[in-house]
Amino acid sequence: MRCLTMKNRILYLPVIALLSLLALTNCGKKQFLSKKNLSFSVDTVVFDTVFTTIGSTTKQFKIYNNENRTVNIEEIELVGGENSAFRINVDGVKGTKITNMELEGNDSLFVFVEVTLDINAQNLPMVVEDSIRFRTNGVDQYVKLAVWGQDAYFHYKDLNEGTWPNDKPHVIYGFAAVDSAKTLNITAGTQVYLHKNAIFYVYKSTLNVQGTLGNEVVFQGDRLEAAYDDVSGQFYGIYFQEAKHSTIDYAIIKNGTAGIHLYSEDAANTDYTLVLTNTIIQNQARYGVFIYSGAKVKAENCIVSKCGTHALLVLEGGDFNFNHCNLLGYGSSSSPAVGISNYFSNGFTNTTTIASINEGSLTNCILTGNLETELAIDTVLVSGVTVNFDFRNCLIKSKTVQTDVFYQSILWNNNPNFRDIPAFDYGFENNSILNGNGIISSVVTDIFGNPRNNPPDIGAIEVN
Repeated sequence: MRCLTMKNRILYLPVIALLSLLALTNCGKKQFLSKKNLSFSVDTVVFDTVFTTIGSTTKQFKIYNNENRTVNIEEIELVGGENSAFRINVDGVKGTKITNMELEGNDSLFVFVEVTLDINAQNLPMVVEDSIRFRTNGVDQYVKLAVWGQDAYFHYKDLNEGTWPNDKPHVIYGFAAVDSAKTLNITAGTQVYLHKNAIFYVYKSTLNVQGTLGNEVVFQGDRLEAAYDDVSGQFYGIYFQEAKHSTIDYAIIKNGTAGIHLYSEDAANTDYTLVLTNTIIQNQARYGVFIYSGAKVKAENCIVSKCGTHALLVLEGGDFNFNHCNLLGYGSSSSPAVGISNYFSNGFTNTTTIASINEGSLTNCILTGNLETELAIDTVLVSGVTVNFDFRNCLIKSKTVQTDVFYQSILWNNNPNFRDIPAFDYGFENNSILNGNGIISSVVTDIFGNPRNNPPDIGAIEVN
């Protein structure tokens, strides 16, 4: 009996020792935590200009534990607390103060930061700062937060007339409209920012954009972070419906969906629906200038480039007179830079509407891009419908060299040798085919105010 008891004790001894060791390990777990501190992927998180009341994009940085042992982050605190303009999220945990978060050895965590600013009633930009405090092993480390903020005039589904002040930017949510029989003037230097899907709507009314060289009126999306510099489709565009005579001079319209969209015009208007001069329209998701159902546009010294489908689209008729304009492809689309049709077939109603193009003029214009053919014309002639084209002294890229009589003095399929297409630099040197091959007209300066030679260069830019 005594031997059996001793045997059992001998058998139980390893088990007891193992349990004791496990207990010691569990009780002493904290003593094996790293005594080191954290490292960070950045020391400062900086946001570009953010408009008051509009949230920013989300920025992120990483916390690193470069040791083999787990580290206990005792506190993660947004120093500004509940009153801070910033918001943080650490590995899915939100709040202004997070405690006892462990980070495994040789591992990392993401910290996400956003910011929304209150209205400051100031015209000048402001700088808002805060920081995030990380305490490990009794030592505080900080990552700084900084944002440049700007107050603005906000438009949310409102009606506008008179003259917009240009001392602060104008930010559009939903739409800003010029209602029937009203006139809105936008003066030089005004900055117009449109929120996602927003539209500038001109309904049976007049819009006058009055930029100047070096002090252009700019229309763009309201995300000013560098990541959005070349993102198209951030807003819709400027939409004219049955508009009265309007003008746009020295404007820059970029990163929208349809830079300028015109639908019909005021029935009493005997002038052009829109006179567009000295304007750059670039990086639109679909169209640069879209003339639909009878609108009439005169354009001089304009550069329209890198659009998702067409730089210029004429559909279901309408008039156009473009002189010294660059109508360029260079987008990702398989559609030509210029598409012209005097009809539209509606698949929903199974109807086709045909209309006249009484004036279809391209003079001293460049139609080129990445495709073999950058001009497509599709017209239907029926009784009572007129189509009048006059294309002269243009450079046109086309797989088929056209022989219709309305093509006069056309340079077919020549390389314009632009300086830097990806950078939207469409200047050229004296040895370019564009130099001196235009025809003299009433346009006596180029888009940059340089005098035209005699004969002038083809396109919006004159080389002197």
